[in-house]
Amino acid sequence: MQTRRLGKTDLFITPLGFGSWAVGGGGWQFGWGSQDDRESIAAINRALDLGINWIDTAAVYGLGHSEEIVARAVKGRAVRPYIFTKCSMVWDEKGNIGHSLNRDSIRREVENSLRRLRIEAIDLYQVHWPNPEADIEQGWSTLADLKREGKVRYIGVSNFNVEQLQRAMAIERVDTLQPPYSLIHPEVEQEILPFCETNNIGVIVYSPMMSGLLSGTMTRERVTNFPEDDWRKHNPEFQEPRLYRNLWLAELLKNIGRHDGLSAGEVAIAWTLRLPAVTGAIVGGRNPEQVDGIVRAADFRLSEGEIDGIDRFVRANVWVREEAA
Repeated sequence: MQTRRLGKTDLFITPLGFGSWAVGGGGWQFGWGSQDDRESIAAINRALDLGINWIDTAAVYGLGHSEEIVARAVKGRAVRPYIFTKCSMVWDEKGNIGHSLNRDSIRREVENSLRRLRIEAIDLYQVHWPNPEADIEQGWSTLADLKREGKVRYIGVSNFNVEQLQRAMAIERVDTLQPPYSLIHPEVEQEILPFCETNNIGVIVYSPMMSGLLSGTMTRERVTNFPEDDWRKHNPEFQEPRLYRNLWLAELLKNIGRHDGLSAGEVAIAWTLRLPAVTGAIVGGRNPEQVDGIVRAADFRLSEGEIDGIDRFVRANVWVREEAA
């Protein structure tokens, strides 16, 4: 699998990175339902065996559990992948999640992440959300200090808009941005991606399959039977009228992929990688079989005709989004 330079860093990453949100398991506010840890570890190792060289996680995923699973999965491997994680979402002893960009809070978070991940330095440390917005400067200056101290190699942000990026850049260079980006949520194309490309900020996008909606395996029955601790159960994209449109889009992607032996999910991921501003896409897998169903997206290139066909479908069905808004 070929690699691409991530912004101005010295990190050369594969087009796909393993996302560890779902492997955090259930029982917390943004969980995906129960998860077998052995399957999680097998999925991570399958991704690494197939050439993926970076893992993206966050302290809050599973309230620390995802980071622990990542550490267990990479232990003993001859070559350790790059490990990216995030701060600013914190929880109390009852599991209630909040946001903090307080300097002392972030310093506690980084030490806990280093301990759970069993590493001496984090390759990329990211502010998960720009909340509270008034504290962006305090939080970002703390990450800059951690970089100078060698606890983290590079620093980035997630879910920031252009104005928030500019506020951070006034203090210290922003190495990377992690925004949501998919056919269902292409909004970053308007301002954010051009801004990152102009300023040489590396971009790694998350949810390119919209959390499984565009995988080609999602059905109304599956959505109906989501467990109560799966956050997707109550997400508007998984409910009517949007669900109808999204599943039809997945069918279109499935038909495109059929000609090349690819899954709908792989076509959806390849669509996000078509723009030069995007360095890599974060893709999750809860077992090795799911990983096998997405990895070919790294090398697949959509034709202009296929891109045009997808865009025409999205434009023709934009009424579904407007009606639901």
